[in-house]
Amino acid sequence: MLCTRCRIRTAVTDDGLCTFCSGTRPPLPDHLAPAEAGPGGWGVGDWPRSPIGLSWAVTALLGAVIATDLAAIGTGLHLRNMWQGGADAADTAAQGSRLRWAGQLHDVTTDVQASVFLVTGVLFILWFHRTRRNAEVFDPSVQRMGPGWAVGGWFVPVANFWFPYRVADGIWTGSAPVSPEGGRVAVPRALLNFWWGLWVASVLADQITDRRTGSLAGPDGLGLVAAADALEIIAAVVALLFVRALTRMQVERAAQPPVPAPAVPGAHR
Repeated sequence: MLCTRCRIRTAVTDDGLCTFCSGTRPPLPDHLAPAEAGPGGWGVGDWPRSPIGLSWAVTALLGAVIATDLAAIGTGLHLRNMWQGGADAADTAAQGSRLRWAGQLHDVTTDVQASVFLVTGVLFILWFHRTRRNAEVFDPSVQRMGPGWAVGGWFVPVANFWFPYRVADGIWTGSAPVSPEGGRVAVPRALLNFWWGLWVASVLADQITDRRTGSLAGPDGLGLVAAADALEIIAAVVALLFVRALTRMQVERAAQPPVPAPAVPGAHR
């Protein structure tokens, strides 16, 4: 039944009023409630805060991750081909010089690759934490893990294969748009699940590669590293899409009211 006063939201009280009209919707905690609404629905000096700037930074850095991965694959395969062709070279001195140069180029590329990945990880976690804090304002009822886990969950051994996904699941659900009746609109979760599955696969591939390259020195080891980098490229592309999609959801969600929490009948009396 619709509210007898606003005729928009679902009635939850005995006299037929919704949580907004009856005043029974629990207020947000003082440290989360925005003191003043700013442009686009974002709080001024408080939460929620726009994730747009961080999302663009993360997007640019994910693009840099893809570029450095491609460069690492290219230099690695070039070095691999030179190793494989070294036995057939007539001028061993010249071949040895080119081989050393190719090895140095690959080493520099992998160092840059690791640095870019590290910076991207830091910015991604900052963006992830901000979206989690925003989700606490949008709909705290679906948040199964606290905002601190948006940072700490990535660094807990073994649990980091699951905790960040639980945080992301709450963010995704809480950032969904609200229907005119005040309920959440379901958003397909394929992109969320695909992003996390590829991230886990990429991490496992890197760990396997680190263990195997010690026993597979030379061309075989470089081929395995190139395969892991190729998987990381795919994971970075999907992560970029995930960042853009979730940011867009929060931008749209910020202009809508928080989801009303179910009220206990008679609580307004």
